[in-house]
Amino acid sequence: PEPPEGGWGWVVMLAAMWCNGAVFGIQNSCGVLFVSMLQLFGGDEDKQLAFKTAWVSSLSMGIVFFCSPIVSIFTDLFGCQKVAVIGAAVGFAGLLSSSFVSTIEPLYFTYGVLFACGCSFAYQPSLVILGHYFKKRLGLVNGIVTAGSSLFTVSLPFLLRVLIDSVGLYNTLRVLCILIFILFLAGFTYKPLVSNAKDKEGGKKGKFRFRPEKKICNFSVFKILSYRIWALGIPAALFGYFVPYVHLMKHVRDRFGDSVPEEVLLLCLGITSGVGRLIFGRVADYIPGAKKVYLQVASFFFIGLMSMMIPLCHVFGGLIAVCLFMGLFDGCFICIMAPIAFELVGAQDVSQAIGFLLGFMSIPMTFGPPIAGWLRDHLGTYDVAFYLAGVPPLIGGAILCFIPWVHERQKLKERAKPIDGETTEKMLENESTMVSDTTEKPVKEMESGF
Repeated sequence: PEPPEGGWGWVVMLAAMWCNGAVFGIQNSCGVLFVSMLQLFGGDEDKQLAFKTAWVSSLSMGIVFFCSPIVSIFTDLFGCQKVAVIGAAVGFAGLLSSSFVSTIEPLYFTYGVLFACGCSFAYQPSLVILGHYFKKRLGLVNGIVTAGSSLFTVSLPFLLRVLIDSVGLYNTLRVLCILIFILFLAGFTYKPLVSNAKDKEGGKKGKFRFRPEKKICNFSVFKILSYRIWALGIPAALFGYFVPYVHLMKHVRDRFGDSVPEEVLLLCLGITSGVGRLIFGRVADYIPGAKKVYLQVASFFFIGLMSMMIPLCHVFGGLIAVCLFMGLFDGCFICIMAPIAFELVGAQDVSQAIGFLLGFMSIPMTFGPPIAGWLRDHLGTYDVAFYLAGVPPLIGGAILCFIPWVHERQKLKERAKPIDGETTEKMLENESTMVSDTTEKPVKEMESGF
């Protein structure tokens, strides 16, 4: 059915906005939870505390992306509403059970796996359902929905700090369960639009059938060279991407003590990330084709540079400036993911192309923060960790530079194929015409002779 461009769709938009904010607001505020976990579960005798604690947040963020290819398949099979509601219920169970643990190890499963899986299954349908209700306004709606992440990232760190100081970590996690319960209710708004036409194959409305295997897992996107380069360059750039979100709060506390409000840094990241999504999303509309990739190249360059500058900031104001720029280009990187995917693989394959890419992204985002924590445990400072975190974005950006050139060559080859086919067809037509002329000529001569 044709998207209604409004109506119930506005309710769906608000529900999706809450989903985006609740999921990534909690994930991006993990630095505040990380400091609290160090204090609650740590001891002076534990020499690998930062390494072990970092696994909780990095595993959680990694699993959110790792599940994306699976979630896209389940969404195609069972619909957005069922997947989102069940996902939110699983996330609620994981977060609630995390508030009853007494050591750090159970959090790897309750928070890092169970809660993250629920978030992943609740998040992806919120993006898919928007295309059911909007077409002409889809760009505007996507901008509003993704802004939910920035709004929660701006406000949640301060709320978490107040809650942790007043009621402790366990009760704070229980308060966060309220956000996920609302997310559970929001999933029921994802009503599928049903066509009045009867199902041609079954003759019944809404009859469920499994799709062919080729449709469920569409690996044909990997035949496109420019997509393969993109799927390699993005993960390569992200080994250091999540390190500041996890370790920046602890780094500030190590360097400046309790004299500065470290939550302001997450505030800066959230505000400028939202601004960056609005600005660069609009700028990308004016950049033709695969050349949009150059925006991601620039964003990775600045993200890597800002990561390297974090240890050089011995004044808190310098860190604020670094976070403002980092958030701006973080928003640039995120907002043009879908437009680039459309350019590289086309609209038909874009859903699973993004799903596969998010799955690949989970690997570096999972292992980057624990490696930074291991360096902190052995060197006594985060300086080397932040220097090294800035290297992968520069490498990944360099890899992405090849995509526009490769994509243009692919398009030229595709244009040449139909031309060659037409030329061959014309040659065959000419040959058949010549043959018919040569056969008709003697016949006419014979007829004239008679």
